[in-house]
Amino acid sequence: MFNQVCHIARLGMLSLCLLLIVHDHVCGQKADSTKVSKKKNNILQAAINAVSRSVPNDSTVLVNTPAETPFLPFEGKVIRRVIIKEFGFDKIFEDTSHRIKYFGTRLLNSLHKKTRNWVIKENMFIHEGNTLNAYKVADNERYLRTLNFIQDARILVNYIPGNNDSVDIVVITKDLFSLTAELSDLSADRFKGRIGDANVLGMGQSVRFTTLVDQKRTPHFGYELLYTKSNIGNSFINASLAYTTINNNIGDGREDEQGWIARLDRPLYSQYAHIAGALTIGRTQSTNAYNLPDSEYYNYKYNLYDGWIGYNLDVKKLLANKERRKRAFISARYFRNYFTQAPYQVAKDYNLKFDNKQAALGQITFFKQDFYKTNYLYGFGTTEDIPYGYNVSLTSGWYEQKTLGRLYIGVDANRYFVSKRGSILQYFLRAGSFFHENGFQDANILAGATYFSRLILYNNLKIRQYVRFSAARQFNRTTFDPLRIDNTFGVRYMSTDSIVGDRRISLHSETYFFLKYKIFGFQFAPFTFGDVCMLTPEQKPINKSDFYYSLGGGLRTRNNNFVFGTIELRFAYFPRRGDTNNGFKVMLQSDLNFRYNNNYIKAPSIIQVNDDDNNSIY
Repeated sequence: MFNQVCHIARLGMLSLCLLLIVHDHVCGQKADSTKVSKKKNNILQAAINAVSRSVPNDSTVLVNTPAETPFLPFEGKVIRRVIIKEFGFDKIFEDTSHRIKYFGTRLLNSLHKKTRNWVIKENMFIHEGNTLNAYKVADNERYLRTLNFIQDARILVNYIPGNNDSVDIVVITKDLFSLTAELSDLSADRFKGRIGDANVLGMGQSVRFTTLVDQKRTPHFGYELLYTKSNIGNSFINASLAYTTINNNIGDGREDEQGWIARLDRPLYSQYAHIAGALTIGRTQSTNAYNLPDSEYYNYKYNLYDGWIGYNLDVKKLLANKERRKRAFISARYFRNYFTQAPYQVAKDYNLKFDNKQAALGQITFFKQDFYKTNYLYGFGTTEDIPYGYNVSLTSGWYEQKTLGRLYIGVDANRYFVSKRGSILQYFLRAGSFFHENGFQDANILAGATYFSRLILYNNLKIRQYVRFSAARQFNRTTFDPLRIDNTFGVRYMSTDSIVGDRRISLHSETYFFLKYKIFGFQFAPFTFGDVCMLTPEQKPINKSDFYYSLGGGLRTRNNNFVFGTIELRFAYFPRRGDTNNGFKVMLQSDLNFRYNNNYIKAPSIIQVNDDDNNSIY
C-alpha cells in the first residue's frame, strides 16, 4: 500500500512539473468572469447553434444531434473551395474571439509544430468540384476527430454571395500537443519511462521510445521502439513498425519477451469507402531475463501472420439515393499463429495461449449506422461521436487449434439508440459455436445492454450515469477458456483467474461527475461504482451459484491539449476477502483511451465472452 501511495505521489509530481506550462487554463478561468459582458464574435456560431442548447455558464454542452444536420441545407451544392484553418493553443472552439495568451500557451505554441495543411488535406475525402453530400461531410468531420494528433475538428459551409449553386468548405482543426513523457514505475531498483512525439514535424507520423531498467533482469536495460505513419499518400493506409525487448510474455506477464511486428491497415474510414483491411506479420520469443529455473521458465518462439480484406457493397447506390441508409460489407480473413518452439509445460494439453492456431473466416455485415455529436460522455468537453442504427455480422469458416480442426459459425449483433433527451442505449447479442463430429463444441452466447443517461446539469456539475447488464452461457466446453470473473463482464479489477463457471450474470453501475474547475489545465471527474456478478461453477445447477461484489470510487483527470490520455485513480473494495489477495485495492492507470466504439467494421473473428473488443474500456 505504501509503494502504491508513493507511486501515485511520484506520478503526480511528474505530471505537475510537466504541465505547469499550461498555466493558461487556470488564468483562463479568471477571464471567464468577464466573458459575460463581452459580445462573442464566433465564426463557429452557426455550426454550434445547430448542435447546442443554452446552458447557464456553459456554452460547450452539446445536445445529442445528428452529425449531418448542419450540412443538410447545402445538400447538392457544388464545393468551390476547401479552406484549411488551424487553431493554436491560445484559441478555443467555443469562443474564437477570446484568446488565452499566457506563458503556457506561448510556450506550447513555440514548442509545437502544427499539422501541415497537406496532411489535413490528405485526410479529406470531400474535394473541390464535388457535389456536397451532408452525410459524407459529417463522415469526414468525424474521421478528422479520430486522428490521434487532432483534439477537435469542425467543418463549416459558407455561402458565396451572388452564387446560389456553390459553397466554400472551411475545415478548422486544433492539434493536440504531441510531445509526451511518462514515468510509469520508479523504485530503488527499477525505472520505466516513455517519451514520444505523436505528430513528428506535423507530418502525421509518430515515434515512441520506452525504456526499462530493472536490476532483477539480465540484462538490466531493455527498450521498445514504435514508429507509425498515418494515411500514407492519401491512401488512408496506416503503417506501423515496432521492436521490443520488454514485452509482457504470455506465460506469467513478466517483461522478458522480445520481437518485432509490422502492420498495414486501412479502416473503413467512411460509409462511402469501398475497401478496408489489414496485414500484420511478426516474430516473438521469450527470454529468461529474470533467471528463472527451467521448471518455471516458459520457453517459446512463435510467428504471426494475419491478414484480412473487405469490400463495401452498393456504395454507388448509396451516393445516388440519399434516403438509402442500409449497407452490406463482405470480408475474409486468414491468420496463423505458429509456435516454432512451445513450452514443455503445456505440450500435452490444449492451451489457447500456447497452441498453434490458424483460421480462414468469411463474414458479411449488414449495417445502418450514422452518428450523433455530443460531449461529456467519456471526454472532458471535446466532441464525441456516438453511433445510432444497427450492425449485424455473420461469420463462418474453418478454425484449427493444435490438431483439432472445426467449422465455426458466429453472430455479432448491435443496436444503438439515442433518445430525444440525450440518453444512449445499446443492445448486444453475441453467439458462436464450433461444430465437430456431428455436434457443437465450445458454444458461447452473450447478451446484454449498455445505458448512458442524458447529461444531468446540477449547479457546476455535469453528471452521467452508466449501467451495463450482461448474461452469458457456455455449452460443451472443449478447448476454450471457461467463463471467468476477472474481466469487464464479471467483477472488474478482481485479480483472480481461478473463479470460473459456465453461467454468468453481471450488473455494473458507475456515476461520474465532471467538475467545472481546472488545475494547470487538468479537468477532473470523480466517480463511484458498484459491480455484482453471479457465477455458476461448471456442470453445477444454478442454485449452486456464487455472488461476487465490488464497491468503490476514484478520480479521472485529463488535459485536453495533450496527446497523453486519461489518468485514473481507482479504489475498489471486495467484501469477500478470499476472492483477492486483500479486500481493498488501489489502482493507478495512465494514458487510458476512453472512447465509445464508432467503428463501422472490424475483421472477421471468433466471438469472445471474457473481454470486450467491440466497445469502450468498460
